[in-house]
Amino acid sequence: MSKKIAVLFLLIASATASAQIGGRYTYQFLNLVNSPRQAALGGKVITNYDWDPSQGLYNPASINPEMDNQLQINYVNYFADVNYGTASYAYLWDRRTQVLHAGVTYINYGQFDGFDEAGNPTNSFSGGEVALSAGYARNIPYTDFHVGANVKLISSKLEQYSSFGGAIDLAIMYVYEPWDLHISAVARNIGTQFTPFNEVYEPLPFELIFGISQTLQNIPIRWHFTLENMQVWNIAFENPNRSITDLEGGVVTENINFFDNAIRHMIFGLELFPESGFNIRLGYNVRRAEELRILEQRAFAGLSAGFGIKLNKIRLSYSYSQYSAAANASFFGLNIDLNR
Repeated sequence: MSKKIAVLFLLIASATASAQIGGRYTYQFLNLVNSPRQAALGGKVITNYDWDPSQGLYNPASINPEMDNQLQINYVNYFADVNYGTASYAYLWDRRTQVLHAGVTYINYGQFDGFDEAGNPTNSFSGGEVALSAGYARNIPYTDFHVGANVKLISSKLEQYSSFGGAIDLAIMYVYEPWDLHISAVARNIGTQFTPFNEVYEPLPFELIFGISQTLQNIPIRWHFTLENMQVWNIAFENPNRSITDLEGGVVTENINFFDNAIRHMIFGLELFPESGFNIRLGYNVRRAEELRILEQRAFAGLSAGFGIKLNKIRLSYSYSQYSAAANASFFGLNIDLNR
């Protein structure tokens, strides 16, 4: 069973190896950060295997019995009056061995002023997108491997144009309890548009993610290491602002090498006191830092931080992510334990 799953991941990766990221796909909101906890740890952590049902939105293999009757609601006041959020819930059934997961992700782009081709003002309009998901995971018998899948229905409306589509996420996760070690791989957004915006069918933002995390022995710290966008190697690009003009007037462009591409796939995260009622989270997203870095100015792009606090049956989470000197985002989350 595990060999078949490994082969499936290889086939998916090879089928999309020529893809590029950024501006070439529809339903881009599917890959937005889905919780304050994930945002604080760098943006795409997939190796948490605990009570947090929002983790199931990104990695269905992480759906587990600890999520039973946990309701998570998250909200983000994003850039330029854009708002988005998620909600997720898990339920344990069938002799308390099977877990079902449901979630919703939405984004509201706000109001826009409309103009015709001559520049004359017309009616204002809005835009929004939503995805409904249902997930399920199970343990491969007699192993430490877990597999899971999400099925998503997607609706998008931008001005007078609308689209409807569907996608699935496939994931595998290895949980070795003696070492508190988690290793996972996720293939996200495998799907298509059922109805396009305007005759042309656009691809979905497929992504292959790999992650590993572990809690240190005798030290209340859990480290996270994530490799994002593994479906395509070349994600670095030459920044014209980093070109150098020599004394003869020649322009020397930025040299993108193997190391530049390798490091841009990496995300680092730390969770202090991960199992206590209060914990602190820190993250660093290398690609975000490099793409949004301002020359000769310290902007702390790529850094993120947050905390979580448990109050009886409620958990509150907050995180702050720095994108540039002029742009940042705050994430708010509320988890309610409905078992109590």
